[in-house]
Amino acid sequence: MASLITSPANPLLKLARRLRERKVREQSGLFYVEGIRLVAEALAQNWPIETLIIAPERLSSAFAQQQVEEARAKGIRVVEVSARAFESLALKENPQGIAAVIHQQWGTLSMVRPEVGELWIGLEAIQDPGNLGTILRTAEAVGARGIVLLEHTTDPYDPAAVRASMGAIFTQWLVRTSREAFLRWVAERHPPLIGTSDRAAQDYRDFIYPEGLMLLMGSEREGLSPVYASLCQAMVAIPMVGRVDSLNVAVATAVVLYEIFNQRRRKGGLSSGPACEEQIP
Repeated sequence: MASLITSPANPLLKLARRLRERKVREQSGLFYVEGIRLVAEALAQNWPIETLIIAPERLSSAFAQQQVEEARAKGIRVVEVSARAFESLALKENPQGIAAVIHQQWGTLSMVRPEVGELWIGLEAIQDPGNLGTILRTAEAVGARGIVLLEHTTDPYDPAAVRASMGAIFTQWLVRTSREAFLRWVAERHPPLIGTSDRAAQDYRDFIYPEGLMLLMGSEREGLSPVYASLCQAMVAIPMVGRVDSLNVAVATAVVLYEIFNQRRRKGGLSSGPACEEQIP
């Protein structure tokens, strides 16, 4: 058995810390997750884990120990570190003593098929990783297939997005694309696109959503831009009273997704999201 790593300067631990930076994540194709729940979900969904990092002093639960044994049984590299060394990685106080460096997985626009009954979400230039993670979590809850990231949307593998997703990062398809590629895809496939705007005349609850669709949501500051709004078959609005003039984008997305979810549920047309091993074609 390899010796316990005690130095925070160890190359593996230095890499894990540097994965907080988007540039390093993009160059390496890796990301960092921390905590029993996220590691367990990655293992359950058979994601390609590069290294499992554990601090034996902090692994107090039988469930955590079970995850370590499962990782070893799968042939995943398991590295043991001291509690002090692990704390140099920790994203929050009192870490649970288990983390992982994992390979990112990306789908392609060609696999997005809302016209066959799938529910997708397209996000234009979302900037806050917490919002993106929350949308991922809601997407999983309503049985969506995944999220298409348009323009300069924040990184779903940012630690804040991963944490906010509560494990949905491992069950939702992720596709990123440019405006030009998306416009070509729309011209070729003619997918059902529904957008949102506070200026739309159609109440989101009065609209009958098609069996398969992509819900397009705009950025936190600007909303859905005219280019993307022009592609939509319909635009819907969420009514508001009071002095606020907008909702948080994660909240607004959840409101509309649950209306779609409820309409599908009444029709009996729900399907769950894919297992993660289906993500790469």
